[in-house]
Amino acid sequence: MDSVDTGFIPIFVYAIFGSSRQLAIGPVALVSLLVSNVLGGMDLSDELYTELAILLAFMVGIMECIMAFLRLGWLIRFISHSVISGFTTASAIVIALSQAKYFLGYDVVRSSKIVPLIKSIISGAHKFSWPPFVMGSCILAVLLVMKHLGKSRKQFRFLRPAGPLTAVVLGTVFVKIFHPSSISLVGDIPQGLPSFSIPKKFEYAKSLIPTAMLITGVAILESVGIAKALAAKNGYELDSSQELFGLGLANILGSFFSAYPSTGSFSRSAVNNDSGAKTGLAGIVAGTIMGCSLLFLTPLFEYIPQCGLAAIVISAVMGLVDYDEAIFLWHIDKKDFVLWIITSATTLFLGIEIGVLVGVGVSLAFVIHESANPHIAVPGRLPGTTVYRNIQQYPEAYTYNGIVIVRVDAPIYFANISFIKDRLREYEADVDKSARHGPEVERIHFLILEMSPITYIDSSAVQALKDLHQEYKSRDIEICIANPNQDVLLTLTKAGIVELIGKEWYFVRVHDAVQVCLQHVQSLNQTPKNSDSFAEDKPSFFQRLSKQREEDLSIAELESGDKKTSVPRFTEPHLEPLLSRKS
Repeated sequence: MDSVDTGFIPIFVYAIFGSSRQLAIGPVALVSLLVSNVLGGMDLSDELYTELAILLAFMVGIMECIMAFLRLGWLIRFISHSVISGFTTASAIVIALSQAKYFLGYDVVRSSKIVPLIKSIISGAHKFSWPPFVMGSCILAVLLVMKHLGKSRKQFRFLRPAGPLTAVVLGTVFVKIFHPSSISLVGDIPQGLPSFSIPKKFEYAKSLIPTAMLITGVAILESVGIAKALAAKNGYELDSSQELFGLGLANILGSFFSAYPSTGSFSRSAVNNDSGAKTGLAGIVAGTIMGCSLLFLTPLFEYIPQCGLAAIVISAVMGLVDYDEAIFLWHIDKKDFVLWIITSATTLFLGIEIGVLVGVGVSLAFVIHESANPHIAVPGRLPGTTVYRNIQQYPEAYTYNGIVIVRVDAPIYFANISFIKDRLREYEADVDKSARHGPEVERIHFLILEMSPITYIDSSAVQALKDLHQEYKSRDIEICIANPNQDVLLTLTKAGIVELIGKEWYFVRVHDAVQVCLQHVQSLNQTPKNSDSFAEDKPSFFQRLSKQREEDLSIAELESGDKKTSVPRFTEPHLEPLLSRKS
Protein backbone atom coordinates (compact mmCIF):
# COMPACT_ATOMS: atom_id res chain seq x y z
CA MET A 1 0.00 0.00 0.00
CA ASP A 2 1.40 3.38 -0.99
CA SER A 3 0.45 6.64 -2.65
CA VAL A 4 1.57 5.27 -6.04
CA ASP A 5 -1.08 2.53 -5.89
CA THR A 6 -3.63 5.11 -4.68
CA GLY A 7 -2.84 7.24 -7.72
CA PHE A 8 -3.34 4.36 -10.18
CA ILE A 9 -6.56 2.29 -9.98
CA PRO A 10 -8.87 5.05 -8.59
CA ILE A 11 -7.95 7.32 -11.53
CA PHE A 12 -9.37 4.85 -14.07
CA VAL A 13 -12.52 4.18 -12.02
CA TYR A 14 -13.31 7.85 -11.50
CA ALA A 15 -12.65 8.71 -15.16
CA ILE A 16 -15.44 6.26 -16.09
CA PHE A 17 -17.99 6.89 -13.32
CA GLY A 18 -17.27 10.45 -12.14
CA SER A 19 -19.05 13.52 -13.49
CA SER A 20 -16.24 16.10 -13.47
CA ARG A 21 -14.16 16.38 -16.65
CA GLN A 22 -11.15 18.02 -15.01
CA LEU A 23 -11.02 16.61 -11.46
CA ALA A 24 -7.86 14.59 -10.77
CA ILE A 25 -8.18 12.18 -7.87
CA GLY A 26 -5.56 10.33 -5.89
CA PRO A 27 -3.65 10.76 -2.62
CA VAL A 28 -3.91 14.23 -1.06
CA ALA A 29 -1.97 15.66 1.87
CA LEU A 30 -4.95 16.25 4.17
CA VAL A 31 -6.44 12.75 3.84
CA SER A 32 -2.96 11.21 4.09
CA LEU A 33 -2.41 13.12 7.33
CA LEU A 34 -5.73 11.93 8.73
CA VAL A 35 -4.88 8.32 7.94
CA SER A 36 -1.35 8.69 9.33
CA ASN A 37 -2.40 10.40 12.57
CA VAL A 38 -5.18 7.96 13.40
CA LEU A 39 -3.33 4.77 12.56
CA GLY A 40 0.03 6.09 13.79
CA GLY A 41 -1.40 6.58 17.26
CA MET A 42 -2.56 2.95 17.52
CA ASP A 43 0.90 1.35 17.92
CA LEU A 44 0.48 -1.07 15.00
CA SER A 45 2.90 -3.27 13.10
CA ASP A 46 3.71 -2.21 9.54
CA GLU A 47 1.59 -5.02 8.09
CA LEU A 48 -1.45 -4.20 10.25
CA TYR A 49 -1.00 -0.48 9.54
CA THR A 50 -1.18 -1.22 5.80
CA GLU A 51 -4.25 -3.46 6.16
CA LEU A 52 -6.15 -0.86 8.19
CA ALA A 53 -5.32 1.91 5.72
CA ILE A 54 -6.73 -0.25 2.92
CA LEU A 55 -9.79 -1.03 5.07
CA LEU A 56 -10.30 2.70 5.58
CA ALA A 57 -10.41 3.21 1.81
CA PHE A 58 -13.10 0.52 1.55
CA MET A 59 -15.16 2.06 4.37
CA VAL A 60 -14.86 5.58 2.96
CA GLY A 61 -15.99 4.28 -0.44
CA ILE A 62 -19.03 2.55 1.07
CA MET A 63 -20.03 5.72 2.92
CA GLU A 64 -19.67 7.86 -0.19
CA CYS A 65 -21.80 5.45 -2.23
CA ILE A 66 -24.50 5.37 0.47
CA MET A 67 -24.57 9.16 0.51
CA ALA A 68 -24.87 9.16 -3.28
CA PHE A 69 -27.78 6.70 -3.33
CA LEU A 70 -29.64 8.51 -0.52
CA ARG A 71 -28.74 11.93 -1.97
CA LEU A 72 -27.27 13.06 1.34
CA GLY A 73 -24.64 15.36 -0.10
CA TRP A 74 -26.56 18.34 1.32
CA LEU A 75 -25.36 17.35 4.81
CA ILE A 76 -21.89 18.60 3.91
CA ARG A 77 -23.31 22.11 3.49
CA PHE A 78 -23.47 22.42 7.27
CA ILE A 79 -19.67 22.62 7.33
CA SER A 80 -19.11 26.32 6.72
CA HIS A 81 -16.30 27.85 4.71
CA SER A 82 -14.83 29.32 7.91
CA VAL A 83 -14.56 25.83 9.42
CA ILE A 84 -12.91 24.45 6.27
CA SER A 85 -10.45 27.35 6.08
CA GLY A 86 -9.51 27.18 9.77
CA PHE A 87 -9.19 23.40 9.67
CA THR A 88 -7.09 23.48 6.50
CA THR A 89 -4.78 26.18 7.89
CA ALA A 90 -4.14 24.27 11.11
CA SER A 91 -3.70 20.98 9.25
CA ALA A 92 -1.18 22.61 6.89
CA ILE A 93 0.91 23.75 9.86
CA VAL A 94 0.78 20.24 11.39
CA ILE A 95 1.72 18.65 8.05
CA ALA A 96 4.70 21.00 7.64
CA LEU A 97 5.95 20.28 11.17
CA SER A 98 5.53 16.53 10.64
CA GLN A 99 7.94 16.79 7.68
CA ALA A 100 10.59 18.53 9.79
CA LYS A 101 12.26 15.21 10.67
CA TYR A 102 13.49 14.83 7.09
CA PHE A 103 15.06 18.31 7.24
CA LEU A 104 16.54 17.95 10.72
CA GLY A 105 17.96 14.46 10.30
CA TYR A 106 16.30 12.85 13.34
CA ASP A 107 12.93 11.28 14.19
CA VAL A 108 10.04 13.42 15.39
CA VAL A 109 7.03 12.02 17.23
CA ARG A 110 4.07 11.26 14.97
CA SER A 111 1.14 13.41 16.16
CA SER A 112 -1.73 15.56 14.88
CA LYS A 113 -1.21 18.08 17.71
CA ILE A 114 1.23 20.94 17.54
CA VAL A 115 2.51 20.80 21.14
CA PRO A 116 3.93 17.23 21.02
CA LEU A 117 5.51 17.97 17.65
CA ILE A 118 7.26 21.11 18.87
CA LYS A 119 8.37 19.37 22.08
CA SER A 120 9.81 16.49 20.06
CA ILE A 121 11.63 18.83 17.68
CA ILE A 122 13.17 20.78 20.58
CA SER A 123 14.10 17.71 22.63
CA GLY A 124 15.96 16.13 19.68
CA ALA A 125 17.85 19.27 18.68
CA HIS A 126 21.18 17.73 19.75
CA LYS A 127 20.79 15.18 16.92
CA PHE A 128 20.56 17.90 14.27
CA SER A 129 22.30 17.11 10.95
CA TRP A 130 23.35 19.82 8.51
CA PRO A 131 23.39 17.95 5.14
CA PRO A 132 19.64 17.10 4.93
CA PHE A 133 18.76 20.55 6.25
CA VAL A 134 20.87 22.36 3.63
CA MET A 135 19.71 20.11 0.80
CA GLY A 136 16.03 20.30 1.80
CA SER A 137 16.20 24.09 2.21
CA CYS A 138 17.81 24.51 -1.22
CA ILE A 139 15.15 22.34 -2.90
CA LEU A 140 12.40 24.20 -1.02
CA ALA A 141 13.85 27.53 -2.20
CA VAL A 142 13.86 26.30 -5.81
CA LEU A 143 10.24 25.17 -5.48
CA LEU A 144 9.10 28.49 -4.00
CA VAL A 145 10.90 30.51 -6.68
CA MET A 146 9.40 28.40 -9.46
CA LYS A 147 5.93 28.67 -7.87
CA HIS A 148 6.26 32.45 -7.55
CA LEU A 149 7.43 32.89 -11.14
CA GLY A 150 4.65 30.60 -12.37
CA LYS A 151 2.03 32.67 -10.55
CA SER A 152 3.37 36.15 -11.28
CA ARG A 153 4.64 35.79 -14.87
CA LYS A 154 2.33 34.41 -17.52
CA GLN A 155 5.19 33.33 -19.76
CA PHE A 156 6.61 31.21 -16.90
CA ARG A 157 3.32 29.55 -16.01
CA PHE A 158 4.75 26.14 -16.89
CA LEU A 159 7.29 26.43 -14.05
CA ARG A 160 4.68 25.95 -11.34
CA PRO A 161 3.57 22.40 -12.24
CA ALA A 162 7.16 21.54 -13.19
CA GLY A 163 8.46 22.43 -9.70
CA PRO A 164 8.01 19.03 -7.97
CA LEU A 165 9.54 17.16 -10.92
CA THR A 166 12.51 19.56 -10.91
CA ALA A 167 12.97 19.02 -7.16
CA VAL A 168 12.95 15.24 -7.55
CA VAL A 169 15.41 15.33 -10.47
CA LEU A 170 17.82 17.72 -8.70
CA GLY A 171 17.77 15.69 -5.50
CA THR A 172 18.21 12.37 -7.27
CA VAL A 173 21.11 13.65 -9.42
CA PHE A 174 22.86 15.05 -6.34
CA VAL A 175 22.52 11.75 -4.46
CA LYS A 176 23.74 9.71 -7.46
CA ILE A 177 26.84 11.90 -7.84
CA PHE A 178 27.91 12.50 -4.23
CA HIS A 179 26.37 9.52 -2.35
CA PRO A 180 25.87 11.42 0.96
CA SER A 181 25.47 8.93 3.81
CA SER A 182 23.66 11.31 6.15
CA ILE A 183 20.72 11.90 3.76
CA SER A 184 17.94 9.31 3.96
CA LEU A 185 16.51 7.98 0.69
CA VAL A 186 13.10 6.63 -0.34
CA GLY A 187 14.58 3.19 -0.87
CA ASP A 188 13.26 0.23 -2.79
CA ILE A 189 9.74 0.49 -4.30
CA PRO A 190 8.13 -2.76 -5.50
CA GLN A 191 8.06 -2.91 -9.29
CA GLY A 192 4.91 -3.86 -11.19
CA LEU A 193 1.19 -3.19 -11.02
CA PRO A 194 -0.65 -3.64 -7.69
CA SER A 195 -2.10 -7.11 -7.20
CA PHE A 196 -5.74 -7.88 -6.40
CA SER A 197 -6.56 -8.55 -2.74
CA ILE A 198 -9.69 -8.27 -0.61
CA PRO A 199 -9.55 -5.86 2.37
CA LYS A 200 -9.02 -7.65 5.68
CA LYS A 201 -9.12 -6.97 9.42
CA PHE A 202 -12.83 -6.11 9.48
CA GLU A 203 -12.78 -6.63 13.25
CA TYR A 204 -11.21 -3.14 13.46
CA ALA A 205 -13.98 -1.57 11.37
CA LYS A 206 -16.06 -0.41 14.35
CA SER A 207 -13.17 1.58 15.85
CA LEU A 208 -12.41 3.15 12.45
CA ILE A 209 -15.97 4.40 11.78
CA PRO A 210 -15.38 7.93 13.23
CA THR A 211 -12.18 8.30 11.20
CA ALA A 212 -13.89 7.00 8.06
CA MET A 213 -16.74 9.49 8.54
CA LEU A 214 -14.27 12.34 9.03
CA ILE A 215 -12.26 11.36 5.95
CA THR A 216 -15.51 11.02 3.95
CA GLY A 217 -16.61 14.51 4.95
CA VAL A 218 -13.23 16.08 4.19
CA ALA A 219 -12.91 14.16 0.92
CA ILE A 220 -16.37 15.16 -0.28
CA LEU A 221 -15.85 18.78 0.70
CA GLU A 222 -12.58 18.98 -1.18
CA SER A 223 -13.65 16.98 -4.23
CA VAL A 224 -17.13 18.36 -4.75
CA GLY A 225 -15.96 21.91 -4.04
CA ILE A 226 -13.16 21.68 -6.60
CA ALA A 227 -15.37 19.86 -9.13
CA LYS A 228 -18.14 22.46 -8.87
CA ALA A 229 -15.67 25.32 -9.33
CA LEU A 230 -14.16 23.66 -12.41
CA ALA A 231 -17.60 22.84 -13.82
CA ALA A 232 -18.70 26.47 -13.46
CA LYS A 233 -15.47 27.67 -15.04
CA ASN A 234 -15.87 25.36 -18.03
CA GLY A 235 -19.61 25.86 -18.47
CA TYR A 236 -21.22 22.51 -17.66
CA GLU A 237 -23.45 21.12 -14.91
CA LEU A 238 -22.13 18.83 -12.19
CA ASP A 239 -24.22 15.96 -10.82
CA SER A 240 -23.34 15.83 -7.10
CA SER A 241 -24.83 12.36 -6.62
CA GLN A 242 -22.89 10.93 -9.55
CA GLU A 243 -19.79 12.68 -8.21
CA LEU A 244 -20.20 10.98 -4.83
CA PHE A 245 -20.83 7.63 -6.52
CA GLY A 246 -17.72 8.00 -8.70
CA LEU A 247 -15.56 8.85 -5.67
CA GLY A 248 -17.05 6.02 -3.63
CA LEU A 249 -16.57 3.41 -6.33
CA ALA A 250 -12.99 4.62 -6.92
CA ASN A 251 -12.20 4.07 -3.24
CA ILE A 252 -13.94 0.70 -3.05
CA LEU A 253 -12.22 -0.73 -6.13
CA GLY A 254 -8.97 0.97 -5.14
CA SER A 255 -9.04 -0.86 -1.80
CA PHE A 256 -8.96 -4.16 -3.73
CA PHE A 257 -5.63 -3.05 -5.21
CA SER A 258 -3.84 -1.87 -2.04
CA ALA A 259 -4.92 1.78 -2.20
CA TYR A 260 -5.68 3.95 0.83
CA PRO A 261 -8.43 6.67 0.75
CA SER A 262 -8.23 8.96 -2.27
CA THR A 263 -10.08 12.13 -3.21
CA GLY A 264 -9.90 15.08 -5.58
CA SER A 265 -6.64 17.01 -5.55
CA PHE A 266 -6.81 20.77 -5.97
CA SER A 267 -3.29 21.17 -7.36
CA ARG A 268 -3.48 18.26 -9.81
CA SER A 269 -6.97 19.31 -10.92
CA ALA A 270 -5.71 22.86 -11.53
CA VAL A 271 -2.85 21.47 -13.65
CA ASN A 272 -5.37 19.28 -15.47
CA ASN A 273 -7.56 22.27 -16.22
CA ASP A 274 -4.65 24.50 -17.27
CA SER A 275 -3.43 21.75 -19.57
CA GLY A 276 -6.73 21.88 -21.48
CA ALA A 277 -8.42 18.70 -20.21
CA LYS A 278 -11.99 18.56 -21.57
CA THR A 279 -13.11 14.99 -20.79
CA GLY A 280 -12.40 12.12 -18.41
CA LEU A 281 -9.97 10.78 -21.00
CA ALA A 282 -7.32 13.00 -19.39
CA GLY A 283 -7.59 10.86 -16.25
CA ILE A 284 -7.20 7.65 -18.25
CA VAL A 285 -4.05 9.05 -19.91
CA ALA A 286 -2.65 10.01 -16.48
CA GLY A 287 -3.45 6.55 -15.13
CA THR A 288 -1.74 4.90 -18.10
CA ILE A 289 1.42 6.95 -17.50
CA MET A 290 1.27 5.99 -13.81
CA GLY A 291 0.98 2.32 -14.79
CA CYS A 292 4.02 2.59 -17.08
CA SER A 293 5.95 4.21 -14.23
CA LEU A 294 5.06 1.32 -11.92
CA LEU A 295 6.19 -1.18 -14.53
CA PHE A 296 9.44 0.39 -15.70
CA LEU A 297 10.55 3.43 -13.67
CA THR A 298 10.42 2.38 -10.02
CA PRO A 299 14.21 1.65 -9.85
CA LEU A 300 14.81 5.37 -10.46
CA PHE A 301 12.72 6.31 -7.40
CA GLU A 302 15.07 4.47 -5.05
CA TYR A 303 17.53 7.40 -4.93
CA ILE A 304 15.02 10.19 -4.30
CA PRO A 305 16.09 11.99 -1.06
CA GLN A 306 13.35 12.13 1.54
CA CYS A 307 14.24 15.73 2.39
CA GLY A 308 13.41 16.56 -1.26
CA LEU A 309 9.98 14.96 -0.94
CA ALA A 310 9.48 16.78 2.38
CA ALA A 311 10.32 20.06 0.62
CA ILE A 312 7.64 19.30 -1.99
CA VAL A 313 5.06 18.63 0.75
CA ILE A 314 5.99 21.78 2.69
CA SER A 315 5.84 23.86 -0.48
CA ALA A 316 2.39 22.48 -1.25
CA VAL A 317 0.91 23.03 2.23
CA MET A 318 2.29 26.55 2.58
CA GLY A 319 -0.41 27.65 0.15
CA LEU A 320 -3.03 26.12 2.45
CA VAL A 321 -2.19 28.47 5.33
CA ASP A 322 -5.06 30.86 4.66
CA TYR A 323 -4.27 33.86 6.88
CA ASP A 324 -5.72 36.18 4.21
CA GLU A 325 -9.10 34.54 4.84
CA ALA A 326 -8.81 35.33 8.56
CA ILE A 327 -8.13 39.01 7.80
CA PHE A 328 -11.04 39.08 5.35
CA LEU A 329 -13.41 37.52 7.90
CA TRP A 330 -12.31 40.00 10.57
CA HIS A 331 -13.41 42.88 8.36
CA ILE A 332 -16.58 41.23 7.02
CA ASP A 333 -18.08 39.05 9.76
CA LYS A 334 -16.67 38.81 13.30
CA LYS A 335 -18.74 35.69 13.97
CA ASP A 336 -17.10 33.82 11.10
CA PHE A 337 -13.70 35.08 12.28
CA VAL A 338 -14.34 33.64 15.75
CA LEU A 339 -15.38 30.36 14.12
CA TRP A 340 -12.14 30.35 12.08
CA ILE A 341 -10.05 30.96 15.21
CA ILE A 342 -11.87 28.28 17.25
CA THR A 343 -11.52 25.66 14.51
CA SER A 344 -7.84 26.34 13.79
CA ALA A 345 -6.91 26.53 17.50
CA THR A 346 -8.71 23.32 18.47
CA THR A 347 -7.26 21.52 15.45
CA LEU A 348 -3.73 22.64 16.34
CA PHE A 349 -3.87 21.89 20.05
CA LEU A 350 -6.45 19.10 20.39
CA GLY A 351 -6.07 17.20 17.13
CA ILE A 352 -7.71 17.03 13.73
CA GLU A 353 -10.76 14.97 14.71
CA ILE A 354 -11.65 17.17 17.69
CA GLY A 355 -10.91 20.31 15.67
CA VAL A 356 -13.39 19.36 12.95
CA LEU A 357 -16.05 18.28 15.44
CA VAL A 358 -15.72 21.47 17.50
CA GLY A 359 -15.74 23.63 14.36
CA VAL A 360 -18.84 21.92 12.96
CA GLY A 361 -20.50 22.02 16.39
CA VAL A 362 -19.91 25.76 16.84
CA SER A 363 -20.99 26.38 13.24
CA LEU A 364 -24.26 24.50 13.84
CA ALA A 365 -24.73 26.41 17.12
CA PHE A 366 -24.49 29.68 15.17
CA VAL A 367 -27.02 28.37 12.63
CA ILE A 368 -29.43 27.29 15.37
CA HIS A 369 -29.04 30.64 17.16
CA GLU A 370 -29.81 32.54 13.95
CA SER A 371 -32.80 30.30 13.26
CA ALA A 372 -34.14 30.57 16.82
CA ASN A 373 -33.68 34.36 16.85
CA PRO A 374 -34.80 35.43 13.37
CA HIS A 375 -34.72 38.97 12.05
CA ILE A 376 -38.03 40.74 12.60
CA ALA A 377 -38.77 44.06 10.94
CA VAL A 378 -41.41 46.73 11.39
CA PRO A 379 -42.23 47.96 7.87
CA GLY A 380 -43.40 51.50 7.23
CA ARG A 381 -44.83 53.17 4.18
CA LEU A 382 -42.41 55.04 1.92
CA PRO A 383 -43.76 58.54 1.23
CA GLY A 384 -45.65 58.83 -2.07
CA THR A 385 -45.81 55.05 -2.62
CA THR A 386 -47.72 51.98 -1.54
CA VAL A 387 -44.43 50.24 -0.75
CA TYR A 388 -43.65 49.20 2.84
CA ARG A 389 -40.04 48.78 3.98
CA ASN A 390 -38.14 48.30 7.24
CA ILE A 391 -38.25 51.59 9.18
CA GLN A 392 -34.75 50.90 10.54
CA GLN A 393 -33.36 50.78 7.02
CA TYR A 394 -35.58 53.57 5.67
CA PRO A 395 -36.00 56.28 8.33
CA GLU A 396 -38.31 58.27 6.05
CA ALA A 397 -40.89 55.45 6.10
CA TYR A 398 -43.87 56.13 8.38
CA THR A 399 -46.37 53.96 10.23
CA TYR A 400 -49.99 54.51 11.31
CA ASN A 401 -51.53 55.08 14.71
CA GLY A 402 -53.34 52.07 16.09
CA ILE A 403 -51.66 49.68 13.62
CA VAL A 404 -48.49 47.59 14.03
CA ILE A 405 -47.01 45.93 10.93
CA VAL A 406 -44.53 43.10 11.56
CA ARG A 407 -42.50 41.08 9.07
CA VAL A 408 -40.75 37.85 10.17
CA ASP A 409 -37.86 37.12 7.82
CA ALA A 410 -37.68 33.36 8.45
CA PRO A 411 -39.81 30.23 8.64
CA ILE A 412 -41.83 30.03 11.86
CA TYR A 413 -41.41 26.82 13.84
CA PHE A 414 -41.15 25.49 17.38
CA ALA A 415 -37.62 26.82 18.02
CA ASN A 416 -38.34 30.48 17.24
CA ILE A 417 -42.04 30.96 18.00
CA SER A 418 -41.42 32.05 21.63
CA PHE A 419 -38.91 34.65 20.46
CA ILE A 420 -41.38 35.93 17.86
CA LYS A 421 -44.23 36.16 20.39
CA ASP A 422 -42.00 38.14 22.78
CA ARG A 423 -40.99 40.55 20.03
CA LEU A 424 -44.63 41.06 19.00
CA ARG A 425 -45.49 42.06 22.56
CA GLU A 426 -42.52 44.45 22.59
CA TYR A 427 -43.65 46.11 19.37
CA GLU A 428 -47.16 46.46 20.78
CA ALA A 429 -45.89 48.13 23.96
CA ASP A 430 -43.16 50.28 22.38
CA VAL A 431 -45.17 52.58 20.16
CA ASP A 432 -43.16 55.48 18.69
CA LYS A 433 -45.74 58.11 17.77
CA SER A 434 -43.23 60.59 16.34
CA ALA A 435 -43.31 59.04 12.83
CA ARG A 436 -46.95 57.91 12.82
CA HIS A 437 -49.80 59.14 10.65
CA GLY A 438 -53.55 58.67 10.72
CA PRO A 439 -56.22 59.18 13.38
CA GLU A 440 -55.03 59.77 16.93
CA VAL A 441 -55.71 56.70 19.09
CA GLU A 442 -54.46 55.69 22.50
CA ARG A 443 -53.59 52.05 21.84
CA ILE A 444 -53.00 49.38 19.20
CA HIS A 445 -56.10 48.02 17.48
CA PHE A 446 -54.57 45.98 14.61
CA LEU A 447 -51.53 43.75 14.16
CA ILE A 448 -50.64 43.07 10.51
CA LEU A 449 -48.35 40.08 9.90
CA GLU A 450 -46.58 40.32 6.55
CA MET A 451 -45.90 36.68 5.67
CA SER A 452 -44.20 37.00 2.29
CA PRO A 453 -40.74 35.92 3.62
CA ILE A 454 -42.21 33.00 5.62
CA THR A 455 -41.69 29.80 3.63
CA TYR A 456 -42.83 27.31 6.27
CA ILE A 457 -44.94 27.19 9.41
CA ASP A 458 -45.20 24.16 11.69
CA SER A 459 -47.82 22.91 14.15
CA SER A 460 -46.20 24.68 17.12
CA ALA A 461 -46.39 27.98 15.27
CA VAL A 462 -50.03 27.29 14.34
CA GLN A 463 -50.90 26.69 17.99
CA ALA A 464 -49.00 29.85 18.97
CA LEU A 465 -51.02 31.85 16.41
CA LYS A 466 -54.22 30.50 17.95
CA ASP A 467 -53.03 31.54 21.41
CA LEU A 468 -52.03 34.98 20.13
CA HIS A 469 -55.40 35.42 18.48
CA GLN A 470 -57.20 34.60 21.73
CA GLU A 471 -54.88 36.87 23.72
CA TYR A 472 -55.33 39.79 21.31
CA LYS A 473 -59.07 39.17 21.01
CA SER A 474 -59.42 39.55 24.76
CA ARG A 475 -57.75 42.97 24.45
CA ASP A 476 -59.75 43.94 21.36
CA ILE A 477 -56.80 43.66 18.93
CA GLU A 478 -57.37 42.13 15.50
CA ILE A 479 -54.73 40.09 13.65
CA CYS A 480 -54.43 40.59 9.88
CA ILE A 481 -52.45 38.35 7.52
CA ALA A 482 -50.80 39.82 4.41
CA ASN A 483 -49.39 37.91 1.44
CA PRO A 484 -48.85 34.36 2.78
CA ASN A 485 -47.46 31.92 0.21
CA GLN A 486 -49.48 28.96 -1.00
CA ASP A 487 -47.98 26.37 1.37
CA VAL A 488 -48.33 28.59 4.44
CA LEU A 489 -51.90 29.53 3.51
CA LEU A 490 -52.78 25.84 3.04
CA THR A 491 -51.35 25.03 6.50
CA LEU A 492 -53.30 27.88 8.09
CA THR A 493 -56.48 26.72 6.35
CA LYS A 494 -56.09 23.09 7.47
CA ALA A 495 -55.39 24.22 11.04
CA GLY A 496 -58.53 26.37 11.12
CA ILE A 497 -56.61 29.62 11.55
CA VAL A 498 -58.26 31.15 8.48
CA GLU A 499 -61.74 30.59 9.88
CA LEU A 500 -60.64 31.60 13.37
CA ILE A 501 -59.23 34.98 12.30
CA GLY A 502 -61.76 35.49 9.51
CA LYS A 503 -61.29 35.42 5.76
CA GLU A 504 -61.89 39.15 5.57
CA TRP A 505 -58.60 39.74 7.41
CA TYR A 506 -56.38 38.06 4.78
CA PHE A 507 -54.92 40.39 2.15
CA VAL A 508 -52.72 40.22 -0.95
CA ARG A 509 -50.78 43.36 -0.07
CA VAL A 510 -49.76 45.05 3.17
CA HIS A 511 -51.15 48.29 1.78
CA ASP A 512 -54.60 46.76 1.33
CA ALA A 513 -54.56 45.56 4.95
CA VAL A 514 -53.44 48.99 6.16
CA GLN A 515 -56.23 50.80 4.29
CA VAL A 516 -58.94 48.50 5.69
CA CYS A 517 -57.48 48.79 9.20
CA LEU A 518 -57.37 52.59 8.87
CA GLN A 519 -61.09 52.66 8.07
CA HIS A 520 -61.81 50.66 11.23
CA VAL A 521 -59.49 52.81 13.34
CA GLN A 522 -61.25 55.92 12.01
CA SER A 523 -64.66 54.50 12.83
CA LEU A 524 -63.50 53.54 16.33
CA ASN A 525 -62.10 57.03 16.87
CA GLN A 526 -65.16 59.00 15.71
CA THR A 527 -66.88 60.27 18.86
CA PRO A 528 -68.87 63.54 18.59
CA LYS A 529 -66.16 65.52 20.39
CA ASN A 530 -63.26 64.08 18.54
CA SER A 531 -65.17 64.26 15.28
CA ASP A 532 -65.57 68.05 15.50
CA SER A 533 -61.95 68.71 16.34
CA PHE A 534 -60.80 66.28 13.69
CA ALA A 535 -62.90 68.02 11.06
CA GLU A 536 -61.49 71.39 12.05
CA ASP A 537 -57.82 70.42 12.21
CA LYS A 538 -57.40 67.66 9.64
CA PRO A 539 -58.74 66.53 6.25
CA SER A 540 -61.62 64.08 6.37
CA PHE A 541 -61.03 60.36 6.19
CA PHE A 542 -62.40 60.19 2.62
CA GLN A 543 -60.24 63.15 1.58
CA ARG A 544 -57.14 61.34 2.87
CA LEU A 545 -58.16 58.16 1.12
CA SER A 546 -58.73 60.14 -2.08
CA LYS A 547 -55.29 61.73 -1.75
CA GLN A 548 -53.67 58.29 -1.26
CA ARG A 549 -55.60 57.04 -4.28
CA GLU A 550 -54.21 59.93 -6.33
CA GLU A 551 -50.68 59.05 -5.20
CA ASP A 552 -51.24 55.40 -6.14
CA LEU A 553 -52.59 56.35 -9.58
CA SER A 554 -49.78 58.79 -10.30
CA ILE A 555 -47.15 56.15 -9.43
CA ALA A 556 -48.89 53.54 -11.60
CA GLU A 557 -49.02 56.03 -14.50
CA LEU A 558 -45.31 56.82 -14.17
CA GLU A 559 -44.42 53.11 -14.11
CA SER A 560 -46.55 52.44 -17.19
CA GLY A 561 -45.09 55.40 -19.09
CA ASP A 562 -48.41 57.31 -19.25
CA LYS A 563 -47.61 60.82 -18.05
CA LYS A 564 -51.15 62.16 -18.46
CA THR A 565 -52.75 63.09 -15.19
CA SER A 566 -56.09 61.49 -14.54
CA VAL A 567 -58.97 63.22 -12.80
CA PRO A 568 -59.20 61.81 -9.26
CA ARG A 569 -62.53 60.46 -8.18
CA PHE A 570 -63.75 61.25 -4.72
CA THR A 571 -64.64 57.68 -3.94
CA GLU A 572 -63.31 55.02 -1.61
CA PRO A 573 -60.88 52.62 -3.36
CA HIS A 574 -61.89 48.97 -3.64
CA LEU A 575 -59.70 46.88 -1.35
CA GLU A 576 -60.21 43.20 -2.10
CA PRO A 577 -59.09 40.66 0.54
CA LEU A 578 -56.94 37.66 -0.31
CA LEU A 579 -59.80 35.24 0.42
CA SER A 580 -63.40 35.82 -0.58
CA ARG A 581 -65.75 35.86 2.41
CA LYS A 582 -68.17 33.60 0.54
CA SER A 583 -65.54 30.99 -0.39
